[in-house]
Amino acid sequence: MSDKKAEPEEVDDFTLFRQSVADARPLKQQNTVHHHNQPPPLSTRVRPQQQNRRRTTEDLLSDEYRVEPVTSADELLFSRPGLQQRVVKKLRRGQFITSAELDLHGMVVTEARQALLEFIAECRAHHARYARIVHGKGHGSSESHPVLKNRLNSWLRQIDEVLAFSSAQPKDGGTGALYLLLKRGSRR
Repeated sequence: MSDKKAEPEEVDDFTLFRQSVADARPLKQQNTVHHHNQPPPLSTRVRPQQQNRRRTTEDLLSDEYRVEPVTSADELLFSRPGLQQRVVKKLRRGQFITSAELDLHGMVVTEARQALLEFIAECRAHHARYARIVHGKGHGSSESHPVLKNRLNSWLRQIDEVLAFSSAQPKDGGTGALYLLLKRGSRR
């Protein structure tokens, strides 16, 4: 008798893999397409409106409506009375999916005012409730404070459709952008 044990044959990795998956069967393929629940962003293009249907922007948003001036680093927060605090907290944390965005970089006040009004109207028409507005931090401003940020702080408070707004999270623009919550649009 031999005291020698039989040594196992050396098997390469490929052979081991084939042996381990020998009983595997392919899964049935599903023809399901998964879509994210986020709708595509609305256009931020300014569309010309018919003059007879439009009130002047000066009538809609007054620069006489004064709020305390803010600096580039100041965070903005506004909500209408009666709005649930948990909704405001979620808005501040950026927990809503924004379905529209407006970038006001490089615009002068009159252009920004008009773009904002048309953007709000487009959001309402498309039932977009959560939006983001990028206004910048005003570092290029000749004034000592960010002009568009301060104007937006005033203008948005004057628009009845606006329920709340808050400075964005750093990943979304920080104090150079706003999250916006609009009233539900009427379904027709």
